Amino acid sequence: MKKIETGAARPETFPEQWPGQCEVFSHLEYACGIPSILYAVTTYKENGLGNVCCGAWASFPGDGGGFYALVPLPASTHTLANIRRTGEFCVNFLPVRHFDALMRTVRQNGMEDDEFTEGGFTPEPARTVGAPRIAESFLTLECRAERIEALSDSGRMMLVKGRVLNAVSAPDHAQGVDKRYGPEGFVLNINEPRNLLAHHSDAPSALATLHVEREYQ
Repeated sequence: MKKIETGAARPETFPEQWPGQCEVFSHLEYACGIPSILYAVTTYKENGLGNVCCGAWASFPGDGGGFYALVPLPASTHTLANIRRTGEFCVNFLPVRHFDALMRTVRQNGMEDDEFTEGGFTPEPARTVGAPRIAESFLTLECRAERIEALSDSGRMMLVKGRVLNAVSAPDHAQGVDKRYGPEGFVLNINEPRNLLAHHSDAPSALATLHVEREYQ
């Protein structure tokens, strides 16, 4: 069977499901259907209230010179403004049972909203940065921003490169192939995978957890 190719320019037969969809996200994201780790970036707003930003497009590379969180953020978000102002943020990983709480922080995210309260999360101080951690997280990365630049020429999305200064793990999620890789661990976001045969979206967004298939050395 001939493979399906989708180019960098959105085909006319690749309709948007909502206005501006392929300006906020590339059509190739929906065509590829690549799952990504769900997380919450936490900062303080200028008025001192807690800010929680749910995301799923970051990567976490590192080498002998350091470990980094590469976090894309829409240019208009409070979170980006907070990071520009303070240079500090935390990346928090929560089990799938906290997803609805994270969505409440998306719906109630005004300047006068304490998003920790809206989500029912417990703030706790970080050790190395002046940003709050989510106490319910099984893993939190404390980060200092080293670079902020546009992801593309559109300027809609900015990429924050944060150096990880401290990684904080819950004891029961800190033992090799353990609870991090099951229903109580990392969550994968699947963003409306497109039906490439029919050129429409016949699948909603979804969440997945990991299942260890085998160990190797």
